Amino acid sequence: MNKKERLENSMEQKRGRASILFEHPPVIRSIASVAGTKEGKGPLGSLFDAVEQDDKMGKENWEEAESAMQEKAARMAMAKAYLTEGKIDYCFAGDLLGQLIATSFGTGSLKIPLLGLYGACATMGEALGLGAMTVNAGYGENVLVMASSHFATAEKEFRFPLAYGNQRPKSATWTVTGCGAAVVGKYGEKGIARIAGITTGQVVDAGIRDSMNMGAAMAPAAFHTVMQNLKDLEITKKQLESGWYDKIITGDLGTVGRRLLLDYLMKAGYRIESRYMDCGIEMFSPEEQDTHAGGSGCGCSAAVLCGFVLPKIRNGEWKRVLFLPTGALLSTVSFNEGKSVPGIAHGVVLETPDFL
Repeated sequence: MNKKERLENSMEQKRGRASILFEHPPVIRSIASVAGTKEGKGPLGSLFDAVEQDDKMGKENWEEAESAMQEKAARMAMAKAYLTEGKIDYCFAGDLLGQLIATSFGTGSLKIPLLGLYGACATMGEALGLGAMTVNAGYGENVLVMASSHFATAEKEFRFPLAYGNQRPKSATWTVTGCGAAVVGKYGEKGIARIAGITTGQVVDAGIRDSMNMGAAMAPAAFHTVMQNLKDLEITKKQLESGWYDKIITGDLGTVGRRLLLDYLMKAGYRIESRYMDCGIEMFSPEEQDTHAGGSGCGCSAAVLCGFVLPKIRNGEWKRVLFLPTGALLSTVSFNEGKSVPGIAHGVVLETPDFL
């Protein structure tokens, strides 16, 4: 195939404004999930590859612990794919901390070319999308994608010091201590699921200024990406409601954001309650664990994806899923300057490897 033919072929895979349907879908070859103590006591605890009994992981501080969690998940994912660091062409990874320090220190020992990502809690969707495009375009045969968060590091950076003991409103979520990692390989490889397509989200600002209500800030972005996905891929209302997607899975809208998203979709004429779930709601038992609206953090959707969602796709229980991690794009600077909290959501269409 010459240069012109390659360009034409890549453009034929583009759908609408923001989506791609891969002619030769990249494959998720392996997955690994690491979770913290509280997460291990939740309803999904038995599904994670590793549950840490010490949230500091034997390190001197919380940030080093999150880096250690990333490195552990990365090495587990590579080992499951029977690959060494030298066989991984790129790493797409991110976290919630300033300058992505959990990622830069966590991946340094791997010696893999790194593209650090910040998509807030939507980072795993961004990583999967970029990783799939890289493999599909032939720029690499295997890429590592990963995202993490840690309750203690995120609280320290975005909310209050733990020793302060501030009260949380019911709309607040609990940052997940967790990490999910996956190796994405080229079409034709054996794997857990294939990445059939992606819908890249855009920034949506609903004017929310409450840092304790991230579900309300992110729900409009999730709604926008769902609608964009349906439009770009020409999925009709009848197809959607008859089971085009076995599941539509958001990242961490929590109970507040869930209700808002379902309301937005209902007003647009779509009912998806029976096929919808949110990773943050699944992560904890809110009454028993006092997590209020649910779990959050980019490690939330990443760990639930790798520990719970992808195994169900692998065994055929769910054949096609729209994975839609959601992110609140705030920083301590923007928040303290009185700025609103924009949201973003990236869609990834995941299918069983033999889906027709």
